[in-house]
Amino acid sequence: MAPLPDFLESHDPRFADLVLFNAELELLADGFRWLEGPVWFGDHQCLLFNDIPSNRTLRWSERHGISTFLEPSDFANGQARDLQGRLIQCHHRTRCLTRHEHDGTITTLVQEAGGRRLNAPNDVVVRSDGSIWFSDPLYGLLNDYEGGRQESEQAPALYRLEPDSGRVTAVAVDFDGPNGLAFSPDEQLLYVAESGEAGAVMPRQYIRRFRVNDDGRSLSGGEIFHAITPGWADGFRVDEHGNLWCGAADGVHVLAPDGTLLGRCWCRVRSPTSASATATAAACSCAPQRRSTPCSPTPAALPSPEGSRPDPDLDQRHGQSPARELPADRQGRS
Repeated sequence: MAPLPDFLESHDPRFADLVLFNAELELLADGFRWLEGPVWFGDHQCLLFNDIPSNRTLRWSERHGISTFLEPSDFANGQARDLQGRLIQCHHRTRCLTRHEHDGTITTLVQEAGGRRLNAPNDVVVRSDGSIWFSDPLYGLLNDYEGGRQESEQAPALYRLEPDSGRVTAVAVDFDGPNGLAFSPDEQLLYVAESGEAGAVMPRQYIRRFRVNDDGRSLSGGEIFHAITPGWADGFRVDEHGNLWCGAADGVHVLAPDGTLLGRCWCRVRSPTSASATATAAACSCAPQRRSTPCSPTPAALPSPEGSRPDPDLDQRHGQSPARELPADRQGRS
């Protein structure tokens, strides 16, 4: 068996089946403040992600480098694609979830639960039945760096949204700080990061595992699945084999469905979230990624909403030539 690259560390023989002997850790871009919410648009060969303090949603492609997709983003955090390929975003400042339509307009999906405003929606995933599941901790309300200080109107919780009817239901309320979430490949399990109460001396910080009940609308269980160290769990993705690729303070940790640490992808910078540029690069370089939501049968258009434009200054700071918008004749094509 060929030795693993220096940035990979095996803790279990199963790890060897998940990585290539010549895998590389590639730094796509740097110089950002705090990155979250990577979502891949395979039909446009580009990655959208958020720099929260800069209040921007950015776009990276191999051809054009870095450009600005949406500014201001209302301090967007987690993102996903729905069954029609549309972008779903969580926003701290406006305390809501939005959907980017194919014509470039933006629809607000939910702002309240139980007659009270949401806190600061953090991460989101879409199930194959079209339902939208999202976490709603307090973090984005606590300081100006993440979106602006505001008063909370309800406790942190995990929610399920039916986008057609607008019905939103709390599916778990026993969290101090619900964060990243992802379904298992068969969607029978839901993994949720508990990132703990902000400022607590000994916060609860681990990944919890829930079972999706037969009704597809409620959860049971919620036991501790794995505690990340060093650091804590924030964002993660699940591959086709059910393994979790989770951001940690030293890179990306790969966890088996039984909770065993299979291996680590070391990063050169501190990366507590899987949305950091280096952590994402590691995960994409080493393993086939399961789509967090099924793609639409035909490539979805990537709209350019108002405020979306290339940013030459940003490109120069990242050593890229100024980016260009996708030509109109390429919209909706792979």
